[in-house]
Amino acid sequence: MTQRTLSRPLIVTGTDTGIGKTVFAAALAGALQAHYWKPVQAGIEEEGPDAQRVGFLGGLPAGKVLPEAYSLTTPCSPHLAAEIDGVTIDTARLALPQVDGPLVVEGAGGALVPISRTQTYADQFARWGAPVVLVARTMLGTINHSLLSIEALRARGVEILGVAFVGDPVEDSETTICAMGKVKRLGRLPRLDPLTPEALAAAFTANFRVEDFA
Repeated sequence: MTQRTLSRPLIVTGTDTGIGKTVFAAALAGALQAHYWKPVQAGIEEEGPDAQRVGFLGGLPAGKVLPEAYSLTTPCSPHLAAEIDGVTIDTARLALPQVDGPLVVEGAGGALVPISRTQTYADQFARWGAPVVLVARTMLGTINHSLLSIEALRARGVEILGVAFVGDPVEDSETTICAMGKVKRLGRLPRLDPLTPEALAAAFTANFRVEDFA
């Protein structure tokens, strides 16, 4: 797989929470040898914060995993987690980091997850002006969730690079989403057991073309 340097950052968002977005972000960052940044971390999973997990799964050097702008205690929507922690999220601190080479930025949950009481991640994506990869599961309900996410992003003028699916193959759902949503089908990442850096890198290579992200 030939690596290319991206001319601008890439944003990874999802249609829902717990669909494999972080695992995909790790695979993408590893394939591009990109820097990785999750601006707001709300709650820490058993496996550790997402940045730590992405660094391990993507095989990224420590210096390419950037610290969060906000690390919040409660595992819930960032707007509420911030309120519980007594923190005000300042959008000025969410400016994209300036790095040498590609940057993969991961949102939290879905595109319309609130960062504050007045702003969603989709609003922030529009401010960044960078293209978005929408990660969608292949399970029941994905057509509705995906098309709604596509509409929400487009309503804000966000460029959608394409859809990356996660899960077992469901040809009709994948084809329908991309045809009706008029988006590029980037590929599908299968569920991996065990999930290791080596297995993830091999699965990405087998199912995606790195040039589609350039």
